[in-house]
Amino acid sequence: MPTNSPINQRIEALRQAMRTHHIDAYIIPSGDAHLSEYTPERWKSRTWISGFTGSAGTALVTLDKSFMWTDSRYYLQATNELQGSEMTLQRGDDPDTPTIQQYLSTHLSEGAVVGVDGACYSMAEYAPLAQSLANHGIKLVSQYDLIEEVWSDRPSVPTNTFYLQDVKFSGERTRDRLQRIREAYQSYGAEAVAITMVDELCWSFNIRGNDVSYNPVGIAFGFIDNERAYLFALPEKTVPELRQILNGEGVEIRDYDTFYDFLSKLPQDLKVMVDPKRTSQRVREELGERPVITGDSVISHLKSIKNETEIAGIHRAMHRDGVALTRFFIWLEQALKKGEHVDEYSAGETLQQFRAKQEFYVSDSFGVICGYQAHGAIVHYSATPESAYKLEPKGMLLLDSGGQYIDGTTDITRTIALGPVTDQQRTDFTLVLKGHIAIATARFPKGTRGNQLDILARKALWDRGLSYGHGTGHGVGVFMNVHEGPQNIRTDNNPTPMHLHTFTSNEPGLYRADQYGIRIENLILTVEKEQTEFGTFYGFETMTLCYLDNALVDKSLLTDQEIAWYNDYQEHVYQELSPLLTPEEAEWLRNKTLPL
Repeated sequence: MPTNSPINQRIEALRQAMRTHHIDAYIIPSGDAHLSEYTPERWKSRTWISGFTGSAGTALVTLDKSFMWTDSRYYLQATNELQGSEMTLQRGDDPDTPTIQQYLSTHLSEGAVVGVDGACYSMAEYAPLAQSLANHGIKLVSQYDLIEEVWSDRPSVPTNTFYLQDVKFSGERTRDRLQRIREAYQSYGAEAVAITMVDELCWSFNIRGNDVSYNPVGIAFGFIDNERAYLFALPEKTVPELRQILNGEGVEIRDYDTFYDFLSKLPQDLKVMVDPKRTSQRVREELGERPVITGDSVISHLKSIKNETEIAGIHRAMHRDGVALTRFFIWLEQALKKGEHVDEYSAGETLQQFRAKQEFYVSDSFGVICGYQAHGAIVHYSATPESAYKLEPKGMLLLDSGGQYIDGTTDITRTIALGPVTDQQRTDFTLVLKGHIAIATARFPKGTRGNQLDILARKALWDRGLSYGHGTGHGVGVFMNVHEGPQNIRTDNNPTPMHLHTFTSNEPGLYRADQYGIRIENLILTVEKEQTEFGTFYGFETMTLCYLDNALVDKSLLTDQEIAWYNDYQEHVYQELSPLLTPEEAEWLRNKTLPL
């Protein structure tokens, strides 16, 4: 193992800091001081210490070993990125792999000390870990940001300015939104709510930013009580005009660095509501002995239910996104026919250019996942100019991408044939399609949870001994984070039901390592279908507009009902998009959407 590798040098520097503070093991999570999935450069501590760039994972460094825990989406990526360092991959989804908690409990001696940066560790993760370690005589401490001590050129907190999200896109004034938040937390007996997560903060105050790649959010904290609302941001992030508007909506702006001190000086009897999953341990400790009311975030719940203005914006954004995708696929088909050099990386760049020509486009909603052949089996593959495969007129391409438009956020995956494909590929695609259709056509009683629906997406695969490791659906924001809660569709036991007007992905898949990957993703809106003597029944409206590839479908594996849904969807895509295309483009789309 090369001891002079940059990663190994960083790990050794961290160990020196651990020895100074008498810490035997140090945990570095993926999140930042706002518990974000996508973090600004300042808080990419886990990537800095390990070299692993996936969006999910936790590093552990002891005085003689180091590890990276991640899930099945990233096994191939992590294996590649950890090469050349001492850090060992731990496959988190493998039942035989110990958790970090189990590893520490069995490998550290009684009296040992484990450290975390409490500002970047949620209450929900910290409390059970502290208790489990205490059962073995091991102490967990949260006051040390050791990465700050050893990362000499660590980036600073971003200073990009916030801007207002106009009410014509949000559908609600800030003061009205704040009042709804107050009513929501008051129903739990609380008198205030602390806001750590930046998507909840930006939604609450009707502001947006560009501190985080792909997500139009800015770094700040928030606090709302029955009388006032507070935005804690670096001074340079709020221009005078925005300050005036927010002040007029009942928001007082204070300096970012005063947030924790503000919490520590609140009235001792103030009842503050926090969501342990969305609140850092540092916030909890600053609140001290005050009466804290814990529960699911009322802001997350309110944000997940889209109003009429937001739903109308989503529809408009889907039409523009569909036009961009159609033009991209036309370009790709023509480029391959001409024998032009196109690889995974350049294809992703070209798709971004087609989106950028659309009205209200701001950015992509995440890094394009463009995986050809074997790279398609890497669930969150990210092509580089060096790693990119050249696309050829054969096999399959998996393309997962999305756009951030001022009036909506998109996220879509299409798997298409670039030329001849095998019978197995068509069978696999059709099995995934059956699961996708099962979710799209599901009807279920009000109160049904996503984990109760998840089996619909997997049954056709499970019947043949096949499966996939990721969730089937995640919540999606409106010009906000492409991943949001609280609802999802996955095997995990999430108690949140599929509320009316929530916006979620539908994306079953199948991945054969070193061969190919398949995923079909549309975004769906929960809508009311009917009321019977058995109650109210919900279903989904498919919002995404982009053709599915007929060349990959084995019609013999589909039922009559599945064929009807498929043909209806293809026709819907054509009818909605063709008026927005040139006659030549519309003719191309007509041929792609012919009935099976």
